[in-house]
Amino acid sequence: KDVQKEREPHVYLSKEEVKEKIQSYNSSVTDKLKMTLNANGIYTGFIKVQMELCRPITVQSSQSQGRCAPSSSETAFYLPDGCVNTLHISSTNTVREVIEALLKKFFVADNPAKFALYKRCHKEDQVYTCKLSDREHPLYLRLVAGPKTEMLSFVLREHETGEVMWEAFSIPELQNFLRILDKEESDQLQILKNRYAAYRGKLEEALRGVLKPG
Repeated sequence: KDVQKEREPHVYLSKEEVKEKIQSYNSSVTDKLKMTLNANGIYTGFIKVQMELCRPITVQSSQSQGRCAPSSSETAFYLPDGCVNTLHISSTNTVREVIEALLKKFFVADNPAKFALYKRCHKEDQVYTCKLSDREHPLYLRLVAGPKTEMLSFVLREHETGEVMWEAFSIPELQNFLRILDKEESDQLQILKNRYAAYRGKLEEALRGVLKPG
């Protein structure tokens, strides 16, 4: 169930309160992804982000990084639904910075503005998903909710809703989308041909058995 962004006040914790929460958090961690409190009050830790992308992403090869012009080393493909990635971040990192870091980690060439980070949480036996603002701090949300992803998890989705704004994509991106659609069409056509060829073979085999002189 998707809901509008929640108007939750950000509770500013004292250094001692943060320390206590981190100790409690770390005592409950089961995957060794603990948080660390630094002397300056900033803490670091890990968040897991589930990818729920409906459209293809454009990925750059490591050789083409840093170039402004599109190149043949960029490819587009559909990311498997439910793919989960782990990021090491600090309490000062914002949602926008987390999205940029996530895309950079996997050499995604798409504009970060096309994506949004959502939080998914359980309340009163229901699952709610709401969009986070660019200035919120995911690690703080993780600390307050605790380490259990059943209580809180993060999801990356396309920023746009409703109709796809194709004019927001570059020519190379659109060309990559067309190549993907052509390949999917070819693959589906081959699957149908194989299915009907097998069906035809079984029919011919059955006919031979019926027409065989007894």
